[in-house]
Amino acid sequence: MTSSTQIQLINRPVGWPTQDDFRTVAVDLPDLAPDQVRVVNEYTSVDPYMRGRMNEGESYIPPFALGETMTGGAIGRVVESTAATHPVGSVVMHELGWRDVAQGDASAFRVVEEIPGVPISAYLGILGLTGLTAYVGLMHIAHLKPGDSVFVSGAAGAVGTAAGQIARLEGASRVIGSAGSAEKVALLTEKYGYAAAFDYKQAPVREQLASIAGEGIDVYFDNVGGDHLEAALDVLRPGGRAAICGAISMYNATDRTPGPDNMGNIIVRSLTLQGFTLGNYTHLFPEFVAKMGPWLASGEVVHDETIVDGIENSVDAFLQLMRGANVGKMLVRVS
Repeated sequence: MTSSTQIQLINRPVGWPTQDDFRTVAVDLPDLAPDQVRVVNEYTSVDPYMRGRMNEGESYIPPFALGETMTGGAIGRVVESTAATHPVGSVVMHELGWRDVAQGDASAFRVVEEIPGVPISAYLGILGLTGLTAYVGLMHIAHLKPGDSVFVSGAAGAVGTAAGQIARLEGASRVIGSAGSAEKVALLTEKYGYAAAFDYKQAPVREQLASIAGEGIDVYFDNVGGDHLEAALDVLRPGGRAAICGAISMYNATDRTPGPDNMGNIIVRSLTLQGFTLGNYTHLFPEFVAKMGPWLASGEVVHDETIVDGIENSVDAFLQLMRGANVGKMLVRVS
């Protein structure tokens, strides 16, 4: 029998997750049934939203079940198949991450084309849900217009690096970003085309953004929440729009987080703040790929990956992600 190394959640974390909340197991896989595939994963994804799935309670996606293997984005190659649509050797995307070998009905695995010069890992990042999240948030939630001034929080992460570049290519007059180190700030301005960036650890975000924003911003793409949202509300101009994508600053909090003290600006400036999850916008993927594909091919869009080797180190990769150790997309290289 083929054995699959898999990571399971065994405790619901309180505050920051620890290694003791997980276990690594070997699972024997049965023979394939008709119209099934067996896939050796090459890369698996760890993402901030997974922290919410470790909690119990109702959300936009069901929580991980205790004692069962977690799931998440992955890409790999078919090594055995009983499905004519998924021949051996096909590269496939799917949601059976957190394991080295995945198996199931062929309908759960999407065959993708290998693009010359582009690693298949890009389908988990800039060419996948990460890039789509940035595109949807800017273009369909915040309704970015040419000439808009844009602020992106958590700008050195996978979504943030994509959002900054998309905003610039779609005609933003100025793009500002925040990041958690001087090195990341330099990357934003030197590699990703941000007009200005600041290190949120060096001084209050509210003060730094106000000094950089000049006459204000029109669009805020929020990956962080907390003090970043409060700072953005200070400088959003009348009619400004905010796409609320994430709030990573609060995911591991054990106490209630105070809200911004300037919510009245939403009223007096006629601001629009809209949260979104990508599940309602996957129909926009063709529109996104039609733009992102040529941008990548021409070099107008660049991307970084932070890679941790070994499926057994998946929890380490996730914890590093939550502490901001990544530049661009955080991935686990399975083998």
